[in-house]
Amino acid sequence: MSTLFQPYTLRSSTIPNRVWMAPMCQYSAAASGPETGVPGDWHFAHLAARAVGGVGLILTEATAVTPEGRISPNDLGIWNDQQVAGFRRITRFLTEQGTVPGIQLAHAGRKASTDRPWLGGAPLPAEAHGWTPVAASPLPFDDAHPVPGELTLDQIGELVARFADAAQRAREAGFKVIEVHGAHGYLINQFLSPHSNHRTDQYGGSFANRIRFALEVVDAVRAVWPDELPLFFRISATEWLTENPQDERDGWTADDTVRFAHELKAHGVDLLDVSTGGNAPRARIPVAPGYQVPFATRVRVETGLPVAAVGLITEFEQAEKTIANGEADAVLLGRELLRNPYWPRHAARALGADAHIPNQYLRSV
Repeated sequence: MSTLFQPYTLRSSTIPNRVWMAPMCQYSAAASGPETGVPGDWHFAHLAARAVGGVGLILTEATAVTPEGRISPNDLGIWNDQQVAGFRRITRFLTEQGTVPGIQLAHAGRKASTDRPWLGGAPLPAEAHGWTPVAASPLPFDDAHPVPGELTLDQIGELVARFADAAQRAREAGFKVIEVHGAHGYLINQFLSPHSNHRTDQYGGSFANRIRFALEVVDAVRAVWPDELPLFFRISATEWLTENPQDERDGWTADDTVRFAHELKAHGVDLLDVSTGGNAPRARIPVAPGYQVPFATRVRVETGLPVAAVGLITEFEQAEKTIANGEADAVLLGRELLRNPYWPRHAARALGADAHIPNQYLRSV
């Protein structure tokens, strides 16, 4: 039997297979007005197609917990009830197809307020629906980004509360998994890394101080999220800066990730979604098929925390071996599912396994 298509249970939630969809921003929500941040027809069609295609778990794009937490003005949000109502249509359909609906809760920090990628992705001024970003420290991401405002202690506490509020709304919207976004140079990652966190208070300096904000967010979310439902955390396992002596400070490393994973496990995180990079524009990343899988494997072996692997996993046998060899508990596909929403069904056929096929599509078998 294919290990890729065996069910996987976390807490009281069983996911029908190990082929999961990674969060991928669509930059397609309204930027202003009453529909700001509300999922629309594009989001429904985009996510529904992958559920019909047999994906076991779908994680929405990075969904902002505050308006200022969006990467772009066109990102999704979950800070109000209208957004909750928009998500219900999506989670209901995904559940009907046997797919577990998950949401990634996020705040972009210093990488917020940028244009859509196909329009250049540059920082936006106020007259183009932009705003002044906030961050752990007043350090811009690169020369093209503005200097962000340094968060005060009161603002940090308020953001922790906003993550908890978003988690409650996620439950009302019908989601069964929450993932806290702590990767790719966004706000939580900015606190974790000495490359972007130069604070001198209780949120900066030592490892224990730099992980404090992340753990406070996890604790706040776990406190309101039902005990029977899983909580994920996405991490950039390395920033690829250790071989870049021009950087003033080393960034977050694989050793840090293993140490942090022990803490996350103790604080109620059920699975670590292991990616890399995103917090330093000059990092040299050795991109190759499955290049991030070893980082996930190390966490799994050294901590016992379940992991999902991501990054250039495109071939059926490649994904199968990743699970069968114990390198990860699941694979998260991104661009490959953009190219082929029916990847899981094709993989199941190639591997001699079964995947969900809607009754309406049975004639295609």
